[in-house]
Amino acid sequence: MSQVGAGGRPAGPTGPEGAAVRPRRADARRNHQRLLEVAAAVFAERGEGASLDEIAKRAGVGSGTLYRHFPTRQALLEAAYVDRIEALAARADEIAGRLPPGEALTEWMRELGLGTIRIRGLRALLGAAAAQGGSFADTVCGSTLRDAARRLAEAAWREGTLRPDVDAQDLLRLAHGLATASGLAEDGEQYVGRYVDLLMEGLRPRGRAARG
Repeated sequence: MSQVGAGGRPAGPTGPEGAAVRPRRADARRNHQRLLEVAAAVFAERGEGASLDEIAKRAGVGSGTLYRHFPTRQALLEAAYVDRIEALAARADEIAGRLPPGEALTEWMRELGLGTIRIRGLRALLGAAAAQGGSFADTVCGSTLRDAARRLAEAAWREGTLRPDVDAQDLLRLAHGLATASGLAEDGEQYVGRYVDLLMEGLRPRGRAARG
């Protein structure tokens, strides 16, 4: 029930249009942003398997609040890393603007591999984006990575520096694989370039591998 204040105006409205609802919405926005900030920090420390209860605790909210905002671990990972994923996708167009298609694809695969190693938790998202029919593949982030890979692949097909049977899904799976292989070494980043070069040599059409 609303309370009546001076002039007969409701002093404490409680209906869906009342002022009492707005602070709750503001609190929800603050909780959402705080959860994203804390999740990014905790995933960076512990990887994608980090405790969601710990994230909620460090954000100063209950576990129920976390799950209301992010019903699954995958949803929280995606939201926490959306800016990084979009930046990696944007790099595809930046690199394509200054390098020939084959070189641009190689450079982007190198950056994607390095980013996957440096940003803990990103490997799980890349794997989900590469999975056929995976839930993440149909999200904005998943389609963003896939579209970036597709644009580079199509340009390399036209140039004749990428086998025409290699598609964007293949490239994301291979990027995930080379990042995983590089991560097995103590200083995995130094192996990314080598593995990308070996990979791209194998993906060239027959008769072009020797010429580069």
